[in-house]
Amino acid sequence: MKTVDSYNFAGKKALVRVDFNVPLNDQYEITDDTRIKATIPTVLKIVNDGGSAILMSHLGRPKGGPEEKYSLKHIIPALNEAFGREVKFADDCIGQSATDLAASLQPGEILLLENLRFYKEEEKGNVEFAEKLSKLGDVWVNDAFGTAHRAHASTAVIGQFFADRVCGYVMQAELDNAKKILEDAERPFTAIMGGAKISDKILIIERLLDTVDNLIIGGGMTYTFTKAQGGQIGKSLLEADKQDLALDILKKAEAKGVKIYMPVDNVCADSFSNDANRQIVATGHIPDGWEGLDIGPETVKLFTDVVLNSKTILWNGPMGVFEFENFATGTNAIAEAVVKATEENGAFSLIGGGDSASAVNQAGYGDRVSYVSTGGGALLEYMEGKVLPGVAALS
Repeated sequence: MKTVDSYNFAGKKALVRVDFNVPLNDQYEITDDTRIKATIPTVLKIVNDGGSAILMSHLGRPKGGPEEKYSLKHIIPALNEAFGREVKFADDCIGQSATDLAASLQPGEILLLENLRFYKEEEKGNVEFAEKLSKLGDVWVNDAFGTAHRAHASTAVIGQFFADRVCGYVMQAELDNAKKILEDAERPFTAIMGGAKISDKILIIERLLDTVDNLIIGGGMTYTFTKAQGGQIGKSLLEADKQDLALDILKKAEAKGVKIYMPVDNVCADSFSNDANRQIVATGHIPDGWEGLDIGPETVKLFTDVVLNSKTILWNGPMGVFEFENFATGTNAIAEAVVKATEENGAFSLIGGGDSASAVNQAGYGDRVSYVSTGGGALLEYMEGKVLPGVAALS
């Protein structure tokens, strides 16, 4: 696999698949620019070599054609600032404007193409669409790890049209850090799994049972475990058909010598709202009409203790409904514990994308852990042992 460091972009037009799928507010302002900042080293290496960069990305989930709220033109000011130069914009990704602007691009210049998903052919992995995109550049650089698990036109199919296929710095860092967790984890190794559903995490949990010493389970999925063990969960989130699976995970963990840690108390609410009435109850004792929305203070102490005694930490998924300020305490406390373990105890900490990354970045801890992944789904699939089309296309 060719890497950015091993390739000289002088005189080349590099067609770069980036992941600029950033959150925008109602005024089209970026609320989290982590993914943009992550691409700076790759893009600057290209232009500093004397090449030019043609950036392509998706944004959101347009329904079947151009939509104002999903136009990548809204992120141009942020790109100008990030790359320290004026970024040109093509109002299409394969039409005449894209062709003309790409053809006239000079060394050191950067061009952003309009949202790839304005064409349904992108997600369908259409070969003809991929070929049209490929004609814009001389070399293909894939730096979009967050979409590497999708066999889309720009993330995988396009590779066949290039002799030179290069792995960007973001992609390289993601693969290196995931491998470090999977193959070279220093012990004790603790995985923290949160989020709403067991079904979303079952494959990664089963894979981790072969490698971790401790597995902390938090978030909405814990209520399915509690119910399966005979506890009362009120109207908390429940995957009723996954209760046997939850018990099976506990049995497998015990057989493999993995210590499982689950909440011992919960913060519950009488409605799904930041302003709901709250009470703290022991796990398995949530009253009817109430639902668990965060881990309780005793659980925070328990989980923090495990994290602080770990040398390798993988965290994927929040401990509660962290979008509500009154139910973000548990998630923020875990973030603080991971930071402390990293900075004071020398632990290696990998934050596994998605909501975990948002929580860590919102709390201002993004640069105080070892690595924050930009790809939630892609990282999970890679760690489950699946072949990612976007990675395979680089080989």
